[in-house]
Amino acid sequence: MSAGGNGARRDESAEEISEEWTVSGIVSTLVPLLIALSVLQMVSGTVLESFEEQLLVYPSLLVLVPVMIGTAGNLGSIMCARLSTQLHLGTLEFSPTNPDIRANVGAVIGLAATVFVLLGFAAWGIGRVLGGSLGLGTLLVITIVSGMLLAIWVVLVSTVAVYLSYRLGYDPDDTTIPVVTNVCDITGVLILFGVVTVVL
Repeated sequence: MSAGGNGARRDESAEEISEEWTVSGIVSTLVPLLIALSVLQMVSGTVLESFEEQLLVYPSLLVLVPVMIGTAGNLGSIMCARLSTQLHLGTLEFSPTNPDIRANVGAVIGLAATVFVLLGFAAWGIGRVLGGSLGLGTLLVITIVSGMLLAIWVVLVSTVAVYLSYRLGYDPDDTTIPVVTNVCDITGVLILFGVVTVVL
């Protein structure tokens, strides 16, 4: 998928987006989107409740859930913001060979590898204080594997969200970050407990 093959078309699209930077334009775009995402958040709460028994048995996981999905949302926001900036500057090429895309992906994966390792140690320490029984090695495997899978998912969702927003004529600054953070709330829980089920 490529959005940069036609410079004139790209400039025209960027101009159309800038013309929609009005209060009415932003509100009319965001209201239906935020209503749909609110429903999605209710689904996220229901999904989390279905794992209540495991969360009570392993308090380290209870510590891990909000931080993990929050970190995934933050990484997705970084990715979306950088892609949106390049889109508005007219320098974005939706291609795996694009060095800017590869640099952004590398930065997100590198950040995830650093943060999720530290998160594993922190969750283990807090879990021990709360009376948890999960060992450090097991918790690190759960945190790192689920965190890296989530980081790859974040990269895919962020890139697709920016691309679809561009193709549909919406400003990615308005649409992509709320979409990506809400999607990460649900899929982050599913990925984490999918890994927990395999490891434990």
